[in-house]
This record gives sequence, C-alpha cells and structure tokens, in this order.
Amino acid sequence: MPAFLQRLWPATLLARVMLLVVLGMAVAQVLTYLAIRYERSQTLMNLMVSGVERDIASSVAILDRLPASERTQWLSRLERPNYSFSLEGVVDTPPPTAPALSRFAEIVGNALRPFPVLAVGQVGQQPEAVRMQVRLNDGSSLYVLARRVPMPVADWVTWLLLAQLVALAGCAWAGMRLVTRPLARLAAAADQLGPDLRPSLVAEGGPAEVTQAARAFNAMQKRIAGYLQERMQILAAISHDLQTPITRMRLRLDLMDGMPDADKFHQDLESMRTLVQEGVSYAKTLQGSDEKPRRLDLDALVRSIVNDYADTGRPVTLTAEAGVSLDSRPHALRRILANLIDNALKYGESAEVGVRLRAGRVQIEVCDHGPGIPEDQLAAVLQPFYRVEGSRNRETGGTGLGLAIAHQLAQALGGQLNLQNRLEGGLCASLSLPTPANGPSHPGPHP
Repeated sequence: MPAFLQRLWPATLLARVMLLVVLGMAVAQVLTYLAIRYERSQTLMNLMVSGVERDIASSVAILDRLPASERTQWLSRLERPNYSFSLEGVVDTPPPTAPALSRFAEIVGNALRPFPVLAVGQVGQQPEAVRMQVRLNDGSSLYVLARRVPMPVADWVTWLLLAQLVALAGCAWAGMRLVTRPLARLAAAADQLGPDLRPSLVAEGGPAEVTQAARAFNAMQKRIAGYLQERMQILAAISHDLQTPITRMRLRLDLMDGMPDADKFHQDLESMRTLVQEGVSYAKTLQGSDEKPRRLDLDALVRSIVNDYADTGRPVTLTAEAGVSLDSRPHALRRILANLIDNALKYGESAEVGVRLRAGRVQIEVCDHGPGIPEDQLAAVLQPFYRVEGSRNRETGGTGLGLAIAHQLAQALGGQLNLQNRLEGGLCASLSLPTPANGPSHPGPHP
C-alpha cells in the first residue's frame, strides 16, 4: 500500500470495516442511480420521440395541404414546446455530432417521409435542438425546429437513495459495533490485568461467539491468577519458614564463645536473613496491595523521604519540585523511592531526587554518580534476582530484588520505571506517573 494511503487508512478495526462497507454501499448506490437515470432517459426518450415524430409529421402534412397564403396563420397554432415551424430561414450549421441528438434527428427525418429533408443542422445556442429544411409538394421550404427535451430524474429519487445509504451505513455501524465492542472489552480487561494478575472479569453476554470468548477469557484469567497465587504462596512460605532456623542458628552462634571464623558465620547468616526478607517482600508485592489510593501532595511526600535520609547523615538531596497533587498510594510510593535511593547510595554513594512535569506526565528522578549499568543490561536489572555483579557476591551485587520490587510497584500504580545512564556518569532512575487531572497545584500539607 502506498505511503499516503497508509496515512489515510484508519487504525481501528471498527473504522476500517465501516469505511469498506460504506464505500461499497456508496458505489452500489451510485451505480443504481446511474442505471435508473439511463433506463429512465432511454424509456422517456423512446416515448417522447415516438410522440414527437408523429406530431411533427402530422403538422407538416397539414401545412402542405393548406394554401400558401394561409400557412403563416397556422404556424403558431401548430407550435408546441418541443417543436416549431417557420417558412423563412436557413440551415447553415453542421449536423449534430452527439449520438442522442443525431438519433433524434434521424428518427424525425424518417417520420417526415415522403417529404424530403434537404438539410439538418444543430442550433448553436440550443445544444439539444436541430433545425431541418423540409421541401413541401409545391416546392416551397418549411423549416422545422425540433428540441430534444431532457427528462431528469425526480429529486425525491436522489434523496431516497441518499436516505437508503444513511440507513444502511447506520445498520453497518451497529453491526460492526456489535462485533468490535466485545474485542474492546477484552482488550480493556487485558490492560487492567496488572502485575498482581487480579482478574477483571468481562461480562459474559451478547451473541454466542462473544459469550464463549468472554467465558474463556475469564477462565484464563482465573487460572493464571491461581497459578501465580500458588507460586507466591510457596515463595512466601519458604521465605517465612527459613527465618526460624536462621534465628536459631544466630542464637547458637552467639552462645559459642571463641568459635573460629565467627564473624564470617555472622555475615553469612545476615546475608541469608536479608535474602529471605526481600523474598517475602517481593512475594507480597506480586500478591498486590489493599492500600487505597488517596489525594496526596507529591512534593511533600518526596521532601519527607529525602529529609529522613538527610537526618541520618546520608547524602540525599532534593533538586526539583513540581507543585503537583495526585491520587496514588503513599506507602507504595515510599517503598519505590526508598528502593531507588538505597540503590543509588549503594552504588553511587549519593542520591539526587527531583520531581518534574515532562511530556504530560509526572516524573520522579533518582540520580547518582556511580558507575552506571551497561546499556544491554538496563532492562534485565528490572527482573527479579538479576545482578550486574558477575561474582554474585551479595556484598557488592545485592539480592537483585530491589529494582524488581520497585518495577512491580510502579506498574501497580499505573506508572513506569525507566533506567538511563547519565552523560556525565552515573545512573538515573525515572518513575513516570499519570498526569493529575487538575494539573499542577500548590503544595499542600504532608500526606
């Protein structure tokens, strides 16, 4: 398909099918209209010619029988809207070239027999009229002006066809809507199926095929949610049950005075405890949260988190505020920002936090001055248990769950987490949230 046609081609299935159906019906209606006009024109022309030729022939016969002195008086009596007679004149124009007018002149000429037609010419100012020179029996000439009167289609026929086209287009729209609306509902339900995979059931109604598809989609959602719930429960149970033996091992290690390499054992147990806690945290994140969204002052929330870090002597600074309020889940936002700031402090030794409005969305940026992440691994680090550190040492590579938890929570909030290396060095994590409906507002009280 040419590029210009691709630009004009609609994007939605409803618009495409409607366009094809309406174009097809419009072509069919135009062809019907042309066929009606042609058939009406031919029929009326045959009727008109058959009547006109007899009238003209009868009028010429009457004028031929009248004395020459009385013919002038009868010219006006024999005149009709589509033909007239004259005893004087000249035919100095070429014969008609249009097929319809030529046939009309030929039929009239044949009807005038046995009076010979000496000349036939098309009238210049009247394209549908011809002038004929006929010789009467006494040798005088009679000039016949015959007009081919067009027979247009009545206006109501045109309006009727247009009304039919509109009615058919409306029926086509209703039919296409009936087909595409269930697809739109399925797409909306699939979009609403967030990271927690909580089913958003589709109404099981309509035609049999639509009901069957909706029922299958709902069953698929329930199966997927059940499988995920089972996996998360297993992960949470294992992570929770591991905390008890880890605690017992720490207590026993504390009771063993003078044990060689006790510090290393403590480090290993601490690493295990951290991994178990983050595993439980990640499982809870995937299971979703019952926290209700509420109106909050985003700048005040971010400022309070930055101040909490600054109060403990951590190098975290607030670089920009946007002055916006939005509906969101404050605890989930705190957890996302805490994970991003901890990640920046761990690898970049400092964190710069800013709130901005860009491209119609609210963006919270957490930037550092660390080594950054290789470009080919920026997407992979958002997956659980993935670490850039090749040695897989938890002291340098972590557990690989911090960014994954932040990513899952961002999706649950209807936002998006993006990672990008800075040109001046370091990593910038950007949390993009939907724009508030009322736009920027003045900072309010702390949420």
